[in-house]
Amino acid sequence: MMDFEEVLERYEPMISAVMRKLTIYRNHEQFRQVGRIALWQAWQRFDKKKGNFTAYAFMYIRGAMLDELKKERKFTVKVLQVENDVLERVGESQKNFQTSTSHRVAEALLTLKQHEQELIQMLFMEGYSLSECAVHFGISIAGIKKRRERIIKEIRRTINTNE
Repeated sequence: MMDFEEVLERYEPMISAVMRKLTIYRNHEQFRQVGRIALWQAWQRFDKKKGNFTAYAFMYIRGAMLDELKKERKFTVKVLQVENDVLERVGESQKNFQTSTSHRVAEALLTLKQHEQELIQMLFMEGYSLSECAVHFGISIAGIKKRRERIIKEIRRTINTNE
């Protein structure tokens, strides 16, 4: 019988055909390598007395690729389950964090004076610009910036002392 390089060259189109039949549309090189290994194993184990090598090689390659597809599918399912579990845990912890943080922010906002609460609402909740707020309060834009910074510092201080 011929050496393996000749066998590989001769049966390489069969590997491609098996991949097409199994509709393998990604990881082509991985499956091509699986096919080559299966061909080598078939070449090593083939007994001339038992039949035709081509049919034997075809079934061996096809079986190896099906096994690889099963492994890939199991891996994907397990990874997706783990990712979903992790995402759920992260989502729950973020929800808890956001809830506790939003409660602390709400409490801190209640400690502000009415005009300070109004400025925060206009800037951050209603989306008014600094110049619009300056006109509303009758002060300069620089004055609005200073108030905003002072209010934010006060909110941070209140939140940090409540922790």
